[in-house]
Amino acid sequence: MDNHPSRRGFLALAAATGALAGLPAFTASAAPVRSSAPLAAPRHQLWWQAPADDGSMITQGLPVGNGRLGALASNDSGRELLLVTDATLWTGGLNDTLDSDGQFPYGRADFGSLTLLARLTVEIPDHDLGAVSGYRRTLDLDNGVVTASYVRSGVTYRRQIFASRPDDVIVLHFGQDGGGRYTGTITFEGTHGETGGTAESFAGSFANGLEYGAAVKAYGSGGSVRVSGSHITFTDCRELTVVLSGGTDYAPDAAAHYRDPSVNPQALARTKVKAAARHSADSLLRTHAADHRALFGQFDLSLGTSTAEQRELDTWARIQARADTGDPDPELEAAYAQFGRYLMIAGSRDSLPMGLQGIWLDGNDPDWMGDYHTDINIQMNYWMSDRLGLSQCFDAYTDYCVDQLPSWTDLTRRLFQDSRNRYRNSSGKVAGWTVAISTNPFGGGGWWWHPAGNAWLCQSLWEHYEFTRSRAHLEKIYPLLKGACEFWEARLLTTTLDDGKEVLIADSDWSPEQGPLDAKGITYAQEQVWMLFGNFRTAAAELKRDAGYAGTIGELRDRLYLPVVSPKTGWLEEWMSPDNLGETTHRHLSPLINLFPGDRIRPDGSTPADIVKGATALLTARGMDSFGWANAWRSLCWSRLKDADKAYQLVVRNLRPSANGSNGTSPNLFDIYQVEEGRGIFQIEANFGTPAAIAEMLLYSRPGHLELLPALPDAWAAAGSVTGAGARGGFVVDLDWRDGKPTRARIRSVGGRTTTVAYGGTSRTVTLKPGQSVTLRDLVR
Repeated sequence: MDNHPSRRGFLALAAATGALAGLPAFTASAAPVRSSAPLAAPRHQLWWQAPADDGSMITQGLPVGNGRLGALASNDSGRELLLVTDATLWTGGLNDTLDSDGQFPYGRADFGSLTLLARLTVEIPDHDLGAVSGYRRTLDLDNGVVTASYVRSGVTYRRQIFASRPDDVIVLHFGQDGGGRYTGTITFEGTHGETGGTAESFAGSFANGLEYGAAVKAYGSGGSVRVSGSHITFTDCRELTVVLSGGTDYAPDAAAHYRDPSVNPQALARTKVKAAARHSADSLLRTHAADHRALFGQFDLSLGTSTAEQRELDTWARIQARADTGDPDPELEAAYAQFGRYLMIAGSRDSLPMGLQGIWLDGNDPDWMGDYHTDINIQMNYWMSDRLGLSQCFDAYTDYCVDQLPSWTDLTRRLFQDSRNRYRNSSGKVAGWTVAISTNPFGGGGWWWHPAGNAWLCQSLWEHYEFTRSRAHLEKIYPLLKGACEFWEARLLTTTLDDGKEVLIADSDWSPEQGPLDAKGITYAQEQVWMLFGNFRTAAAELKRDAGYAGTIGELRDRLYLPVVSPKTGWLEEWMSPDNLGETTHRHLSPLINLFPGDRIRPDGSTPADIVKGATALLTARGMDSFGWANAWRSLCWSRLKDADKAYQLVVRNLRPSANGSNGTSPNLFDIYQVEEGRGIFQIEANFGTPAAIAEMLLYSRPGHLELLPALPDAWAAAGSVTGAGARGGFVVDLDWRDGKPTRARIRSVGGRTTTVAYGGTSRTVTLKPGQSVTLRDLVR
């Protein structure tokens, strides 16, 4: 039997799923409309008093990105270093030859890995850090710009670094005030041993056939800029601008094996940098900043006023002081949320979604390949986008799932029932699609099969619809929802409970990422499928499709086993067993998936009290100190249970400074995950999950119901506001509060019609048409 896919087969799958490709990730584009608007006053600014060390770029380098192309900047006065990443620069491929246990290989050659595109250095020998004074670098979140400034010989030197989406380039501009000059060398090189390049461009290819390339161009005022061998030299320049771009021939088309042969990445990169270099650095910056602000300005947050002493500290000193003193620093905590939004704008636009490290690497060997983990990572990365005013950035997640669906469906149909796969369906049937724990951009899976991964991916896709009420989005994701239902229709087993009732349960699986590998009816899967089936029925009704099949799925949903409380532990059962079969304080909250992100378990009287109590007991047992992403998830769950103190403690815990690789926040605010004693790595989920937790403390929503300040901690109670917070049901909320109580709430419809707005024991019913808004002021009686 031939287990390898044909192009014809992929085309048929793509047509059936509606997933034929769109534009390639790196493509020619029309010249952008230039903006002449001045930069916004920097209200949200982080700053440091020292540059990054070359060997500590992942914890000290400042990130820039245009949604596709990312870089870490060192900002050293005498030697600027940029580590550049393209989101699509992956080794590996479809990875459709299973290991001897029926699971997927998981290496950098077969499954693949995200890798670095280029290193750029700008050497300015007479600007060594020891020869300058007044050094300062900043990250301007409002305008999306990294800056560094210092004084040498009475001249103030400034540089700006930004990644422009309109021009699809990264720009470095070196300026000065006082008659200074720049002399030095630019070196631009790949990271994979490329040969045959020049000082201004290079090209390469991987064993998987992926072609890539990059280019740089420098220009100045006064002095000279010229190519000299393998470098670019600049001499006596009053100003210097360096523009770089790069990419691959990756295209989101399974039938074309995720390649676009019409793209010549090196030539395209040259075209882009030449086009950008026709404009002044100021013009490039204004155009970029206007584009960035269009997203960043959709949301604002005030959690209170910090002290003058706190404001005087640089960002890293402030992080350390917050941990040392234990004193709340509400402006710092709000800035952390805004930093997450900055990363979302920089890392998730018009290309692949963000995985474990987003688009920021310091080498070619990121842990876990920098991949997409489908059992928390990719989902948590996007919990904040709708809640914090960045719904547009969610599109990368949607497009990825749609574009991968033909390959996921093909792999499921060909390989899931392999006799060696311990997770195969006992029914002998297979349909629809599912995924592995790890996925790559080429339709491939890595590590183990993850049967319930399809339902969790769909839950995030569905929740985005609940926030936006976008019919176009619903139509796009409908094949994913239906295919996941088809998979579970074939997988569910009938079993009889002790009371004689017949129920449907999930086939053999584990509860991510612990416990027995062959457990049936795990809570994680039962809850996921319950949500999936309900969401599909609603989608089918709203699109007026598949009424008969939706009825079948509804009947299956009614027969699903739902978890109970263990008489032994008092916890919500994780394994359809009264026994605790795993690690009590495990990092994952898999059995609480329907507390958050789902909400079947609610402390509002709609859920049986024993289930709420059991979920609370299990969450308590899991503990209050874990990895950053696990703390964020815990905080979100405590918010759902309206325990403001615990939710806040976990947010603050993620702000503690990382030391010697320990869990916590690094100097550049990246979250650090301690993998072993003395070694920590960057994992981006907490940088997104923690802002989501902050938002959830201020506003809870589900279709038809909004609750204001459900878990407001004392540290933020004096006064605050949030503007542009997304709410499920199709609304956006502006909210002010004082003394722990809401003083004003403006509800605007982006597609929603009717909702209750509640605070404490009071509620109001609001009915709006899309585009309409209402302001409520009498919320406290």
